[in-house]
Amino acid sequence: MTNVERLQEALIDLDIRTVVISNPAAIYWLTGFTGTFGLAVVTRDSGVLLTDIRYTIQAAEQCRELPVGSFRSPQRAEEFLAEHVARLGISKLAFDRNNVTVATLAKWTSALPGVELLPIDDPIDELRMIKSAEEVAKVRHCCEISDKALEMLLTIARPGVSELQLLWAFQDFLRQHSATSAFDPIMVSGLRTARPHGNPSEKLLEKGDLLTFDLGARVNGYNSDITRTVVLGPASDWQRQTYEQLLKAQSACVEAMKPGINGKDVDALARQILDERDLAQHFGHGLGHGLGALVHDTGRLSSTIDQDIRVGQIWTIEPGVYVEGSGGMRIEDDIVVTESGCDVLTAFPKHLIELDC
Repeated sequence: MTNVERLQEALIDLDIRTVVISNPAAIYWLTGFTGTFGLAVVTRDSGVLLTDIRYTIQAAEQCRELPVGSFRSPQRAEEFLAEHVARLGISKLAFDRNNVTVATLAKWTSALPGVELLPIDDPIDELRMIKSAEEVAKVRHCCEISDKALEMLLTIARPGVSELQLLWAFQDFLRQHSATSAFDPIMVSGLRTARPHGNPSEKLLEKGDLLTFDLGARVNGYNSDITRTVVLGPASDWQRQTYEQLLKAQSACVEAMKPGINGKDVDALARQILDERDLAQHFGHGLGHGLGALVHDTGRLSSTIDQDIRVGQIWTIEPGVYVEGSGGMRIEDDIVVTESGCDVLTAFPKHLIELDC
């Protein structure tokens, strides 16, 4: 079954006759098209991918399951959409309320008089959560690259090297492996590790520093996302004890990721284990997120979200501890849920690494 057919089945189940898909990640999943602008109008038995003249040739090459139409200036996107809505005889058009802006909706409302516009959650979000074997293979390949990147980075991480130099080395490594960065990498050291999303700076590494890497590779439209924290030289008692408790929590959560569990319960497990050493108060973000065509793909592992865990989903598992004035650490793996549990796609070691300085 093609992805277009999967969406069409979902429309029947949701009692929706026609939907316009505007999220680029959803359009890529549906059609294979990677351009920056596109609208996929899909009915229960037909559909069309709409784009502009910049992507006429590209869309025709990439779009596997839908006919393609493109427009050129001075015609506007909403006018072109209206043409096809009229051709398909559409009177009700559902759209993704989480992706369409107020300005775009106003244009559509003006261009589509007599058409009822229905705000819904994008049905593709739920469909995209279950990855095909091909998608899992693509993410696994990205994980292999990011694992190797970490191996390389630890050979050059030493006192006197700056965080920015580590970033530049990572960027060069990706180019050598025909990959790009999945997101802006986090490479922070010392007290700066207490910033969960700190940016690499000119700070020089020092002996005794914690050093956190959060990085990913992007290849063929898919991503990896891994985090490891190491110590430059022998770890202090606080660093070692905190890391060991964090690793205990992270490993337990990976083990718990089995079909049928609620993601909220896995998030709670991490906090329960961290609280054995009064560390849960320093874990302020969710346990993880979906991973695939987007780094932060559909789905969240959080204390506030009921999330069914099902076979074929890919998740990050990334608890962290961040203490201002002392430092922080995070351990993150990418996993795919299987019938019996999960398969860990990131292979870089998780034990506390104390670099020889």
